[in-house]
Amino acid sequence: MKTKFLTLLLLLGVLSISAQENIIGFSKKASEAELQLEAEFEKQLSADNLDQWMKRMAAEPHWVGTAYGEENVKWMEKQFKSWGYDTRIDTYHVLFPYPKVRLLELTAPTKYTASLEAIPVEGDPYTAQGDKLLPSYNAFSTDGDVKAELVFVNYGIPSDYEELEKLGIDVTGKIVIAKYQGSWRGIKPKLAAEKGAIGCIIYSDPMDDGYYQGDVYPKGPYKNKTGVQRGSVMDMPLYPGDVLTPGYAATKDAKRLNREDAPTITKIPVLPISYEDAQPLLEALEGPVAPASWRGGLPITYHIGPGPAKVHLKLEFDWQLKPAHNLIATLKGSEFPDQWVMRGNHHDAWVHGASDPISGMVALMEEARVIGNLAKKGQKPKRTLVYCAWDAEEPGLIGSTEWVEDHRAELQQKVVAYINTDGNSRGYLGAGGSHSLQAMVTQVANTVVDPQKGVSVAERRMATNTVRGGDGSFKLSALGSGSDYTPFIQHSGIASLNLGYGGEGSGGEYHTIYDTYTHYTRFKDPGFQYGVALANTAGLITLRLANAEVLPFELTQWHSTVDGYLGEVMKTLESMRSEVEKHNKLVQKDVYQLTMDPKKPVAPAKMEAEIPYLDFSPLQNMIADLKKSIDTYAKADLMGLSATKKAQLNQALMGMEQVLLQDKGLPRRDWFKHQIYAPGFYTGYGVKTLPGVREAIEQKEWKEAQEQIGVLATTLKNFDAEVQKLIGLTK
Repeated sequence: MKTKFLTLLLLLGVLSISAQENIIGFSKKASEAELQLEAEFEKQLSADNLDQWMKRMAAEPHWVGTAYGEENVKWMEKQFKSWGYDTRIDTYHVLFPYPKVRLLELTAPTKYTASLEAIPVEGDPYTAQGDKLLPSYNAFSTDGDVKAELVFVNYGIPSDYEELEKLGIDVTGKIVIAKYQGSWRGIKPKLAAEKGAIGCIIYSDPMDDGYYQGDVYPKGPYKNKTGVQRGSVMDMPLYPGDVLTPGYAATKDAKRLNREDAPTITKIPVLPISYEDAQPLLEALEGPVAPASWRGGLPITYHIGPGPAKVHLKLEFDWQLKPAHNLIATLKGSEFPDQWVMRGNHHDAWVHGASDPISGMVALMEEARVIGNLAKKGQKPKRTLVYCAWDAEEPGLIGSTEWVEDHRAELQQKVVAYINTDGNSRGYLGAGGSHSLQAMVTQVANTVVDPQKGVSVAERRMATNTVRGGDGSFKLSALGSGSDYTPFIQHSGIASLNLGYGGEGSGGEYHTIYDTYTHYTRFKDPGFQYGVALANTAGLITLRLANAEVLPFELTQWHSTVDGYLGEVMKTLESMRSEVEKHNKLVQKDVYQLTMDPKKPVAPAKMEAEIPYLDFSPLQNMIADLKKSIDTYAKADLMGLSATKKAQLNQALMGMEQVLLQDKGLPRRDWFKHQIYAPGFYTGYGVKTLPGVREAIEQKEWKEAQEQIGVLATTLKNFDAEVQKLIGLTK
């Protein structure tokens, strides 16, 4: 009954949209046909399939190179073939380290040896699979055997080291211990090494995802005292993918770097531990009491050190080439076979991976199954659909990156857009991507019905934004990194999206032995309602891109977004200037020294260099010129164009995102070529928009900042020239 009710709501929603406006990229007649197709698509989605498939795929651990991972790929290939897809498995040979030695000891002032083991829990047989479970470690840590005093560095991000500097604490020659969260894990050892540390320990504090947040597993979803988050610490902001083949595919006979020359392997050994193992180390620290914002949920007083705690960290890895198997399933388009709409989700996991990534993978499969069935009944998509199941995502986006590097030229010619999914759970729609797709995604989000509230997922997302202090609008977020869209958008200039639901399925299972089918079906998405919602959302986007008469790229909202980014950057510079001026005045008046507690001495405050003025006028002028061009293009009657003109326009639209690339890439990391979106050099997954300009300003590289303003202005000038070509095609 509930399913029929939601289907009725969907039909009412799409009829309402049809009555008010056509679908973007479709004429009135084509909109009506598309909405009927979408209603039939939604009606055939089955939560039972998602349940059964997850139980099968997450039954055993399946990290890259495992036999069960290969079994999963072959099983998926069989399913796609049965649904009418042409399939192949593309295999790459990538470096993957497996831990041989993991030793962490507190040697002074007391002794303690970390167990480094998570306990099985009652009621979840998957956690009791013994030696099948991958040991807890950080992939692409370097080997090492180090002994030193310990220093607590909070989350181990740049602002934390600024605080340590104020306290006169230097980590040179020390081993640091940092909390998970606050930033992507790989930034912690990267920054620690830059500051002179010789080792790094990362632990999960119970305040962030343990008992402070709620009941721990198995009673509740949060991390128990022995849970450990695995994960890669590869320096992905430099480049993702196989560490030995930067910028080219890791084929069997590819030329490879020597491992010691691979720049994305960490410079110091790093190990993740549980909060049970972290507590004795933190208890042994003395020195200053940590600032209030640094303190966690353990029943101790948090001190910074250094010492008297001393630790011994020893790590050794088995460095081998492992096969990474990507499944590629293709459904040939009926009218435009050389225009591809691509969908992807990774299939490898750190352990069982029920939530990450299988919850997204089974939604993708269900979407593909229904579209395949519709095609068999004569409702083939006009453009070719390519469904991908990526391997080796967890160690560093390796499977997708190697495949994109292998096929980059063809992809830039043929791909309309890439739609990515990853983990999924109960809650609100999260959507990020190229802002030329924002209008189309908004229409889809207004069509899909939230399974818990009975309103559109857009309405629920906007309500959530309002409650959290936002403006209540539906907007795409900008893409940083952390999943398989990265090589598509930031290296190849292919318009991309990343979709998923979440916010109400929180827990501490991420990358632990507890990310199991049992945990997922109890706490993340019972009944797979939001798995179906994800299949529906991604499926409608895929179908609209595949069937549109004119590709649904809209530039007005793109321009508004980029203009907003420029305003943010200029405001950042002004804020920095004001802060430095205020700081220097306080130093001159000896305010910091007078307010310092003499029993808690800190290093004396120093005068800071003044913040110069930069010339943003090249960017401001280009943004103004672009607005005029885009406003002109927005007035064109695209549906009134001839079939030949529409075909020419579509071909031009497919290449628009590539115009936002610069071949030289970003400073010090030429693999990242997109000038609007990139992961931050010191944020990892977190996005930096207008990255060349923004990061130069944040890092106070003033000459580089002015140069990057020029580079970005040239990029936007090139984009404006392409908009002019679009205008010409509409006449």
